[in-house]
Amino acid sequence: MGYAGYAPGNKIADKLTPLQQALHALPLEQAQETLEMLDKLTRNVVRNPNDEKYRTIKLSNPKIAAAITNVSFAVDVLKEMGWVESADGLTLPAGVVLVHEREVISIIDAKDHFKKEEEKERKRQVAARKALDPEKEALMAKMEADRLEKAAEGPVTKGSVAKQLSHNGPNITRASDIGIGKSSGG
Repeated sequence: MGYAGYAPGNKIADKLTPLQQALHALPLEQAQETLEMLDKLTRNVVRNPNDEKYRTIKLSNPKIAAAITNVSFAVDVLKEMGWVESADGLTLPAGVVLVHEREVISIIDAKDHFKKEEEKERKRQVAARKALDPEKEALMAKMEADRLEKAAEGPVTKGSVAKQLSHNGPNITRASDIGIGKSSGG
């Protein structure tokens, strides 16, 4: 079985579905809160597909407004799922069925995507702060100047002289000196 030049386990990224593209378009700063609200709304419809209460979203509701209405592209995500505009907000038509394996899993994947993106952004900000630390830059420049100065002086030779040891070597007590290993005859 061939892997077309790819080692087993390496996966080529699948093309994103329109729903996944819409989810990834959410702004990073508000993504987690919006995804939580989308997850809740979607799971309610998946669990209760025939309950009209869950098939209508009032965009004027303060919690909905904070997490969806006032967030760029959030309403587009709902429309991509099949929601349509109505007089008081959004309604899911009777013929549209939300499926856990499609909509909810896409939201869960988007949550993971945004967690990774937030971590990348945090690391980028930490690196930017480190790069802009003037005290650290000055200290690093001083250390480099000291290294160059020491390298220019050459190796240390003055005052470092080897001492001649006695013919028996250093002052070491051997086992034979204290009677270990000597046979007393017998």
